[in-house]
Amino acid sequence: MQKQIRKIDALDYHSKGRPGKIEVIPTKDTKTQRDLALAYSPGVAEPCREIAKNPEDVYKYTAKGNLVAVITNGTAVLGLGDIGPLASKPVMEGKGLLFKIYADIDVFDIELNTKDVEEFIRVVKALEPTFGGINLEDIKAPECFEIETRLRKELNIPIMHDDQHGTAIISSAALLNAVEIQGKKLSEVKIVVSGAGASAMACCNLYVKLGVKIENVVMFDSKGAITKTRKDIDTMKRKYATSRKIDSLEGAMKGADVFIGLSKGGIVNATMLKGMAKNPVVFALANPDPEIDYETAIEARPDVIMATGRSDYPNQVNNVLGFPYIFRGALDVRAKTINEEMKLAAVKALAALAKKPVPDMVNMAYHEKNLNYGPTYIIPKPMDPRLLPEVSLAVAKAAVKSKVAQRIPDWAVYEDELMNRLGNDDNILKVIINKAKQYKQKVVFADAENFKTLKAAQLVKDEGIAIPILLGNVKRIKTLMKENGLDLPGVEIIDPKSDENEKMRNQYGEVLFAKRGRKGYNIYEAKKIMRERNYFGCMMVEHGEADALITGLTRKYPDTLRPVLEIIGVDKKVNKLAGMYVMLTKKGPICFADTTINEFPTSQDLVDITLLAAENLRNLNIKPRVAMLSYSNFGSSSLTEAIKVKEAVNILHEKHPDIVVDGEIQGSVAFNSELLKENYPFSTLINNSPNILIFPNLAAGNIAYHLMMELGNSEAVGPILLGLNKSVHVLQLGSSVRQIVNMVAIASVDAYVKKRKKG
Repeated sequence: MQKQIRKIDALDYHSKGRPGKIEVIPTKDTKTQRDLALAYSPGVAEPCREIAKNPEDVYKYTAKGNLVAVITNGTAVLGLGDIGPLASKPVMEGKGLLFKIYADIDVFDIELNTKDVEEFIRVVKALEPTFGGINLEDIKAPECFEIETRLRKELNIPIMHDDQHGTAIISSAALLNAVEIQGKKLSEVKIVVSGAGASAMACCNLYVKLGVKIENVVMFDSKGAITKTRKDIDTMKRKYATSRKIDSLEGAMKGADVFIGLSKGGIVNATMLKGMAKNPVVFALANPDPEIDYETAIEARPDVIMATGRSDYPNQVNNVLGFPYIFRGALDVRAKTINEEMKLAAVKALAALAKKPVPDMVNMAYHEKNLNYGPTYIIPKPMDPRLLPEVSLAVAKAAVKSKVAQRIPDWAVYEDELMNRLGNDDNILKVIINKAKQYKQKVVFADAENFKTLKAAQLVKDEGIAIPILLGNVKRIKTLMKENGLDLPGVEIIDPKSDENEKMRNQYGEVLFAKRGRKGYNIYEAKKIMRERNYFGCMMVEHGEADALITGLTRKYPDTLRPVLEIIGVDKKVNKLAGMYVMLTKKGPICFADTTINEFPTSQDLVDITLLAAENLRNLNIKPRVAMLSYSNFGSSSLTEAIKVKEAVNILHEKHPDIVVDGEIQGSVAFNSELLKENYPFSTLINNSPNILIFPNLAAGNIAYHLMMELGNSEAVGPILLGLNKSVHVLQLGSSVRQIVNMVAIASVDAYVKKRKKG
């Protein structure tokens, strides 16, 4: 079952910080008066004059070519119905967010306060100069049909009503593969469709273009089967009116090969499925409750290929597999429309992609050992990074071939642009979280007498990321939970100070004394210090009663690190403990090390830190690419600090040639491939933008990640402790709930990897 989203969490998510989910960010320099004079008056006059002379230059000098309008009147919003334009705005912002994160397309959401078809069309037509494309959204039928048809005829930019065509495109790809796997032919399959709205009509129209015969389709609306004898059906429904005598949905499904559900939950039962033909295909796409639930369908018909709109079952028919990439391809060739050829190209690209070997990152993201083309994998997963280059390229080529494109790119160059547009390994945080869900380790929260910790524990439990264990005063924790509406049934709460845990404290104290008896502890002190949550939590991990510890929210980093080093200690196979942050940037994830431990590392220390960071990335199936940073480039300085970095690079090149690494190098140069090609053609970083940055000292690393986090608009994940014998991670003082949850996911994966290596 899908995880329950709490009302307060949803409202907090949309309102925290800057309200809403999208913002406009300048793309040009704006720091000086000259910048502003160029951006606006008088400099802006020059591009205006050029566009006036040649309208096509609008794509050269403005954002039109990468700007899509998401437009609605709020008459058919999700499952909420006609809630109006204002209430629909969060959904439209969400659609804009998906456009951006999946295809790097900018969006303005526009909510129109009108139900009049003519007025709607007039307003949208007047907006054409602003946008490169228009995504119509959540407009009720039958008005949506006329609106889209008219606008496609009267405008010269790509337009698509995603509610109609999104599901049609994705389900068509799934249908192609499902029918093939079941050993059937599209031209012969008998299809029953429950639902006759915009989506159902678009689906059937596309199925017919793929080879399905209209006479083999039986469609149902809210009044029953759509037959030729009915007088209450419009022109669009009449296209699918059957001459067969159909008295019920159950009757229609007898002997049918395919059932397509685009109606409401629970209307199909096991008996109805048992009446279908051998090797049936069932797409129960009503959300959140499908027409028949997955478990019932599989039990009733083990030979079925089943798809739903749900993310918690195989074969999710999700519109996000389509619209971002279709618009990306259409925009990039300046298509005048999104035609049938482009939709069919998207269908075939999606179907073909499902047959290709699945990258390890995708397998990990969905905690699968090895996704393979077959009954439970007939369409790609939404987090597959290949969707952008594969689908967008196919759509763009179809636009050119069908002569609706106004620009023909160099296809090889364009494919590279698509592959690099979102940055490599963009989904690393999602991968880590999904991997944690797969392993589900027991994680101790040392600072449980804190609301943020408890809130994080709630999210960790609800999302299945880990099994939380809370340390602190039981009464205080329960009171805090009650005051804040938190609910953590079944979660273990342990008070290290309580009398009932005296025996455990004494046992732990004896272990600590055995470890540190000649290093400043007597037996009394060793037992007494176990009242402190950090010592107690570390000992739980050391004893195997927990897999990982999260601490440090309310204490200074060095104070929290001390019990970790005294009890857990450094892995015998490594020479150095280090701290690392993962910065989630537009260029993909970039690891910063060392940022928390080693104040003045030697050349060998830098080598050890690099090896630890590289191993951490390899554990996530990401190939490390390392830049060893300095204030100089490749021997341009003879000062000690630069020489130290250069020596570390030489050691790595000699002893670890498998790692892509170079330096000493300035931060800006490391990411500038053109500058490297021109000035340092020998560098191994020319075609390998770094994903690990190694700093010459602690101050540089710590300052850099803080600046990047605040000024670079990047999210920081960490600090990640590298080199410990077991999984313990010390939070930055005052970390947010989100940062705590991310660290729990990292701690879980880290714990699993460490246990696996030790056998």
